[in-house]
Amino acid sequence: MVLRSTALFFGVFGAVNFLLGRLLPGFDANLWWIDFRMPGLLSPLLPPAFLWFTVSGLLLFAWRGLRVHDAPGRWMLVAMWTLAAFLVQNIIQYYVLLVSGMIDSAFPVPLSLFLLIPVAAMLRECSQSDLLLRPGRAGGRAMDALRVATTLGAVAVLFPFAQMICFGSTDYRRSADVAVVFGARAYADGRMSTALYDRARTGVTLYNERLVGRLFFSGGPGDGDVHEVEAMRSYALKHKVDPRDIMLDREGLSTQATVENSARAFEEIGYDRILAVSQFYHLPRIKLTYIRAGLEVYTVPAAKSRLILKLPVLMAREVAAFWYYYLRPLLEYSGPGPGHQERPRV
Repeated sequence: MVLRSTALFFGVFGAVNFLLGRLLPGFDANLWWIDFRMPGLLSPLLPPAFLWFTVSGLLLFAWRGLRVHDAPGRWMLVAMWTLAAFLVQNIIQYYVLLVSGMIDSAFPVPLSLFLLIPVAAMLRECSQSDLLLRPGRAGGRAMDALRVATTLGAVAVLFPFAQMICFGSTDYRRSADVAVVFGARAYADGRMSTALYDRARTGVTLYNERLVGRLFFSGGPGDGDVHEVEAMRSYALKHKVDPRDIMLDREGLSTQATVENSARAFEEIGYDRILAVSQFYHLPRIKLTYIRAGLEVYTVPAAKSRLILKLPVLMAREVAAFWYYYLRPLLEYSGPGPGHQERPRV
């Protein structure tokens, strides 16, 4: 039941991303779990074809089990092996980048490796033949439905959590025009919170290492008279950053606002090589939001000065925020409603 529900989650996720991506530009988030692009194959039709082939296999497995004695079963088996092959390719690509020094990571394990485990388990289920919701004893359907719902809920939580650990912990720093440093709490006495200090310090390090030519500080009001961006600016000036190379966005009241404000500013200047700096748990949502704004950014996790005691709470909150931002285009597309309420703040 766990494997079937996992297959159902990614089968539906893959199909929904592709279909709604045709309606809402930038909505397709399938690259978050699988990359079907193959070096040397230039046809744009191949990745969607591979996607639908493997999605059909996942959905068939979720419904009927991996039976191979009939035509749908054989189709399913080939689709599942194809999915496994692409996951292996994604894993190899990750470690090639890691070994070559193009990326670094505090947790050098790609999400593809975690996804390969249930896919391998599915391939061992060749003899299973019952349905996802099996008829049987009284209450059997209800119990199966409860198990499916529980598993789907667990996968929906674990998926963004794994993104934080795997993607968020990966450092993609490289030479760029500018680094966007996202705001966090500034205390009433003007001191920076640990999160804000680590973000500002990392941005300044990128500048002092000459990886970026400018810093874009974005945030909102502090607890007192000192604005978040002013606290970051003061820190940067004390650490050899030329004031002419500091850009301030005092209206960065949310991740969405920072992305929109920075995208607008960079379009006017002509910047297209951008780094984004924040805590590891925040970076998947930042990357998702920039992609939907039409910008390719490279994320850099803030170097840790000390442990953030509220980290479990922040990560739990980020799970909800990730799905909110993922669904946000749908909420906006459907008209006024939840999508127009105050946005979550990190």
